[in-house]
Amino acid sequence: MEEKKLIGKITHYFNKIGVAVVELEDELNVGDEISIEGLTTNVRQRVESMQVEHKNIDKAEKGQSIGLKVVDRVREGDKVFKIVGSTI
Repeated sequence: MEEKKLIGKITHYFNKIGVAVVELEDELNVGDEISIEGLTTNVRQRVESMQVEHKNIDKAEKGQSIGLKVVDRVREGDKVFKIVGSTI
């Protein structure tokens, strides 16, 4: 069983470019593994790229809204969790 920590929610999704806007409640780093979950969404991926105001960043802080490249369609209101470890 793995542990997940709620770190934010999707506020917008740009279908053509596959980028979600995430409002963060906790910090997020490039390389972190995340899970995006909603009624019809279940996306799991490693954070490869994120931006603030069109500038690439490696670390985002609590309270920021970031652009996050996602591997599949997500929806407004979906929750973003960080995978923080497994308890196998």
